[in-house]
Amino acid sequence: MARSLDDDYRHRTAAVDEESGNELTHAQLRRLVKEQEQELARRRLLDRAFGAAVLTAACCLVVALCVTVLNWEDPDRYARQDIVCGALFALSVGVSLAIHKARSGLTSRHELELMLEQNGEVLRWANAKSQPTLGERRKLYREDVSGMIEHYQAESRKYRRVHNILQSMVMIGSALTTMVAAFDVAKELTPQSVTIVVISFAITLATAFTGYYKYRERSYFLQQTADSIEEEANALALGVGEYHEYGSDQEDQALARFTHRVESLRNEQRRRQQQLDQPADQDTPAGQQQA
Repeated sequence: MARSLDDDYRHRTAAVDEESGNELTHAQLRRLVKEQEQELARRRLLDRAFGAAVLTAACCLVVALCVTVLNWEDPDRYARQDIVCGALFALSVGVSLAIHKARSGLTSRHELELMLEQNGEVLRWANAKSQPTLGERRKLYREDVSGMIEHYQAESRKYRRVHNILQSMVMIGSALTTMVAAFDVAKELTPQSVTIVVISFAITLATAFTGYYKYRERSYFLQQTADSIEEEANALALGVGEYHEYGSDQEDQALARFTHRVESLRNEQRRRQQQLDQPADQDTPAGQQQA
């Protein structure tokens, strides 16, 4: 929601401080905003569950009424359906009542959104005032590199696993299609012909997914980027390769070069990802070819 320029930020900040009893530190304010985000997410989940339960109960009631009216002359026919609908209706009503009771002791969604908006604005101003130095940001970036490596490796393993599963489906399905086709002597709807259709569909689907999403190429590029970043991290820690000329008193220069090289590797990975996402019949833009 757009903010008005006449919004009195200082008064809202003071109100937040008065409610907390004292002035919150930066870490406490960040923790408070995170807790409020989690509480708001739980409240939204409860609201969605309550709405789903009420909607289910209403649908069961409508279905039971329609079935009863349409089959009024045949009680045996609509009795069983009404029992099922009645059980679902009772279950939905019970769930909705339980959710309503759980929500009664919590802060309303509107109040949570308002508090989160106010505290988020205060945290935004606090972040702007407490900007860390360039050296501190580079050191924090160095600590985040291990997480980048693990992320790329996990993504690579995921795509490799998906590719292997689909490739196995193609190979096994091809063998089964050939085997079942050998037994299909009659040109009519037989279990063999149905099996051929199902297996052929699975093979076509697996081949289409493999060719469109390019799981193997994604796995290769992600693993390559992870290995390159890991190589840079090891070279920085051991002082070899591109960092052999930096002494112990030149840590800032080494970190600057390390940050630049890692960011270059990440940008290259993003360009590869964009190229993989493009359709096969679409030419690569001139700017990306130049890059």
